[in-house]
Amino acid sequence: MKQSTLIWTILMVAGGAFLLFQASKGNGRVYVREIPVEAQASEPEGEEQVYRWTRYQQVTEAEKGEPDVRFSFSRTLGLWVAAFSTLAIFSFLYGDNPVYKFTESVFVGVSAAYAMVVAFWTEIMTNLYSKLLPGLARITFYPDIDSTAEPNELYLVPLVLSILLLWRLSPKGSWIARWPLAFFIGATAGIRLISYLETDFVGQLQSTVMPFIVFASDGSLLWIKSLRNTIFIVGVVSCMIYFFFSIEHEGVVKYISRLGIWFLMVTFGASFAYTVMGRIALLSGRLVFLFNDWLGI
Repeated sequence: MKQSTLIWTILMVAGGAFLLFQASKGNGRVYVREIPVEAQASEPEGEEQVYRWTRYQQVTEAEKGEPDVRFSFSRTLGLWVAAFSTLAIFSFLYGDNPVYKFTESVFVGVSAAYAMVVAFWTEIMTNLYSKLLPGLARITFYPDIDSTAEPNELYLVPLVLSILLLWRLSPKGSWIARWPLAFFIGATAGIRLISYLETDFVGQLQSTVMPFIVFASDGSLLWIKSLRNTIFIVGVVSCMIYFFFSIEHEGVVKYISRLGIWFLMVTFGASFAYTVMGRIALLSGRLVFLFNDWLGI
């Protein structure tokens, strides 16, 4: 235990010294260039109003010496915070530690706060506030709303249901929140059921109706498409027979259901491999960020 702690301490000290050396060479610093942006908005009288602001574009390594390029402290700080947060998450490979727990808590808190802010502006403000009070919304947060828009009283229904949901926080009135909750669950289940039937069930049936043998326009056999269609149809039918429990799986049915098991295992394996490849892509993205953007290697 002491030897492993000593090894990790040496590695951390060496890594810190390497980071200081890279920082002294200028790596880990972000330089930007100011780019003026103009946009026009139409007033009710037809007059054009021009909005001007400035955005900052990050430059490449070769452009850092140009006169209009300057050092950005905020982006540099964000770069280092992102790099140390990534390394803190990677520290879980050594074992559960306070640095990992702290970074995990920060990540969960920031994600929850971001989701809350996005939901507030996209759901409450955009879909509710601007529909119920379009005139007030236009002079406050949404100047692009049509001046002839009228309040839509239909949006009072989700407003009332949302207020009823807040009774969940009351010890005595929590039963009131069951009614809007039941409505939301039932409506969501109905919408998802229709979409599932259209995309998965009906789509599966349509995709399965295909010929075993495919011929080209000149009468020649397309054996690759024919083999693909045959495998597809046999896989669907064998998987359906495997889940058909009204008859005993004996004789021919037994062998067909076993073939369905093979198709299921291949499907599950491909799905798992797809998930793993997605995680590997995320890992490679973080490594590219660390070595390229942060360390400049």
